[in-house]
Amino acid sequence: MLWLSLILGLILAPAALAAGIEVAPGQGSLARAIAGASLGDVLTLGDGVHAGPVTIDRPLTITGSRDAIVDGQGQGTVITIEAPDVTLRGFSVTGSGMQNQDLDAGVKIRKGADRAQVLELALSDNMHGIDVHGGRDAQVIGNQITGTQHQHMNERGNGVYVWNSPGTVVERNIIRHGRDGIFSNTSADSFYRNNLFRDLRFAVHFMYTRNTEVSGNISIGNHLGFAIMFSDRPVIRGNLSLGDREHGVMLNYANSGDVAGNLVRGGTGKCLFIYNAHKNLIYDNRFQDCGIGIHFTAGSERNVLTGNAFLSNREQVKYVGTRHMEWSLEGRGNYWSDHPAFDLNGDGIADGTYRPNDLMDHILWSQPAAALLTGSPAVQLIRWSQSNFPATLPGGVRDSAPLMQPLAIPVPDDIRAMEAAVAGRWDKGNFDDFDAENLTTH
Repeated sequence: MLWLSLILGLILAPAALAAGIEVAPGQGSLARAIAGASLGDVLTLGDGVHAGPVTIDRPLTITGSRDAIVDGQGQGTVITIEAPDVTLRGFSVTGSGMQNQDLDAGVKIRKGADRAQVLELALSDNMHGIDVHGGRDAQVIGNQITGTQHQHMNERGNGVYVWNSPGTVVERNIIRHGRDGIFSNTSADSFYRNNLFRDLRFAVHFMYTRNTEVSGNISIGNHLGFAIMFSDRPVIRGNLSLGDREHGVMLNYANSGDVAGNLVRGGTGKCLFIYNAHKNLIYDNRFQDCGIGIHFTAGSERNVLTGNAFLSNREQVKYVGTRHMEWSLEGRGNYWSDHPAFDLNGDGIADGTYRPNDLMDHILWSQPAAALLTGSPAVQLIRWSQSNFPATLPGGVRDSAPLMQPLAIPVPDDIRAMEAAVAGRWDKGNFDDFDAENLTTH
């Protein structure tokens, strides 16, 4: 019993010694409170302006109401975390510097600052909202991040920037304005869940990530929803892309991914863009009301598409290639709203094969000027011949087991209202300086 008491005493000693410290607003008061605090102390910020920038170099908790404002006064990063086991909760952070090359931010979590928690803050008027820059197992949860609105979108900062920070969790944040909602670069084993993104370049942007999950997020009225680039084993599941301009989901050099249960609806571009991406399982998604349902190009191989629904896209499939592609798995294909299907045995699988493209489609993609001949007798003869003599069809996409009914993915009423508010946005031509097809700008 004596040994047990000693062990418990050693474990509980830090908690017992931790003090609660009230910090009054003013110039230098927060920096002095941090310098005088002991490990594990809880600093409670009084309402008012607390001057920054400040650096946290020991395990502390800093908490306060939204009326307690830490203001960086336009100098570098407002709050820099350099110690492990630091928690920030509830208050407001504003006024970082605006040097993008220096990654000025509202909050920065440096290498070695493991297990940091950034919870329920309000961050505004910062270059980047939260920069997770090397710290492991960070938690960024429930924050409201409002970025800058510089006229050139590429010169704004990101809501959350994650660099080489395994184990990061970014969850239930509301991110609006700025450049990208979440930009994850050279990171792994992280989770991005249930966030809301509005008025951004990309909602989620991956570069060189591994084994990372993006689930339950909502992207509304952004230039691009979910851009997964140069990444391995991503999981993109249960997200909504509503009214995004260019692509709902983009897989660019993304391999061995799991893309399931997503809804992409509206916008003016492509619901799904697959560029040189391999061995991805794409199933039970709904792609609706886009210019192109799926654009599939650049030698992408060994991808599986099954159980998806393609509805009312102006062009369901744009496949640039000559290989034969089968888009069904184990007798289950996809639903195509333009397929005049029938099902005599009632098994839910259409009795006829679906082929979205023919030889004239390939000619029109490679030679757009040929569109002037679309109504000519020669073109009609080619299309009639291919429909009656399938052996003349070129390589391309075939769904041998198309579905008779589409899957439904519900959208909550409040999200529908946000979607309706951005309807027609891209008809006005206000695209800033972003070109989704120029991959070097990403």
